[in-house]
Amino acid sequence: MKFTQHRFASLLTLLAISGSLLITGCTQEGDNAQAPQQEEAPAAATNRIDIPATVRSNLGITFAKVERRRVDSTIRVPGAFELQPLARHEYRLTLPGTVQLEVDQYQPVEPGDLLYRFRSPQWPELQHEIIMGEQDIESARADIEVARARIDETERRVAIMRDRLSSLIAAEIRNADLEAEVAALEASLPRLRAELNQAEIKHANAERTREHALHRASAATGIPEERLAAEAEQHNEAIPVYRTIDWIEVRATEPGVVEILALTDGSFAEAPSLVLSTIDPSKVRFRAMALQSDLVRLGTTPEARIVPPSTPGIPMSDSVDASVTIGLEAHPEQRTITLLATPAEGRAWIRPGVSAFLEVVAETTGGPALAIPRAAIVKDGITHIFFRRDPQNPNKAIRVEADMGVDDGRWVVINSGISLNDEVVLEGTFELKLATQQSGVMQKGGHFHADGTFHAEED
Repeated sequence: MKFTQHRFASLLTLLAISGSLLITGCTQEGDNAQAPQQEEAPAAATNRIDIPATVRSNLGITFAKVERRRVDSTIRVPGAFELQPLARHEYRLTLPGTVQLEVDQYQPVEPGDLLYRFRSPQWPELQHEIIMGEQDIESARADIEVARARIDETERRVAIMRDRLSSLIAAEIRNADLEAEVAALEASLPRLRAELNQAEIKHANAERTREHALHRASAATGIPEERLAAEAEQHNEAIPVYRTIDWIEVRATEPGVVEILALTDGSFAEAPSLVLSTIDPSKVRFRAMALQSDLVRLGTTPEARIVPPSTPGIPMSDSVDASVTIGLEAHPEQRTITLLATPAEGRAWIRPGVSAFLEVVAETTGGPALAIPRAAIVKDGITHIFFRRDPQNPNKAIRVEADMGVDDGRWVVINSGISLNDEVVLEGTFELKLATQQSGVMQKGGHFHADGTFHAEED
């Protein structure tokens, strides 16, 4: 009984294996097994190959468009991005004090965002200077009012006494004492006017002292003088804004990202210690080193663009127009000259330190030609080939022998076999070449399975 069960289990296993083999076979082979044997006409040789969406995904096939380019007159210079001199902004202590950080490293900030605050022992001294200036102003104003009142009083007394003297003279009576008093009052008027002038000078000096103190306070806090002098309500009392400040807050003046935190949170530092710095990642430029022998070809205002490196995920066509300036410095030992290019727009791959290429179109009399990326061409034996996407069927690729022209290492001119609206296979060319060759001879055709394996058509 056990032996019979064992044989029955083995039979079931064989049937399962046979069924799986029949199911996973090619559809063409299954049709041939079921259909009656009949003589088929041999398939015609073709240079087309099926590349459906599943195959393109599994093999990582990508495409590049045919472009019009001046390959023969393009100077390609390697280089790297760097920050512009004005891209970095520093924030320093204006007074010695204890620092309390409010941002973290690499945190993006916008103008007006709070960066840090600090409490300084010198800040009360600045407040005291403003207060003393305001007190001196009030005292000088009072002295001016007193001096003006004295002058007015003296002038009124003189006028009254002169009227009495005029009356006595009209009555032919002379009063020597009254005449002496009038003369003394008139003689005191210059002194009283001088006292008024002195009070006005004290008032002007007090105004300048207060203005200078407010200016120093504004420089220390970053708050405009008008706002510091404005009134604010605190504890149901209207007082100047500068008197409400205990911790001085420092806010961002430029957009960017926090680059360096030079002080630790809670540390005490002297002025003008660096607290933190920010950079604006959008303010970048490209620095490249060109050969001095190309100076004549570069011209005065060359047309240029920055192209990304050959990196997976970045299309080769994702270039950026740039304005180029020939640098002031040259290297006699290396025989090079500096080129500085400013990109016209941003890209995700444009960052300080990223390597790329600067393509400068030199002065030339020739026109642009149709070109494809050099990476799209592979060598099959002694023949160079590329694969053009079938314009009539995007799920097919056409094997084309490359009629190559000028080659600059990144782009190559194709003299025939393509048009401006065509696309060529960029990634996956090697796999397609293997699928269309067999011992150096091109196959007649075939198709890919969804798993990326190729099945050749049989005669």
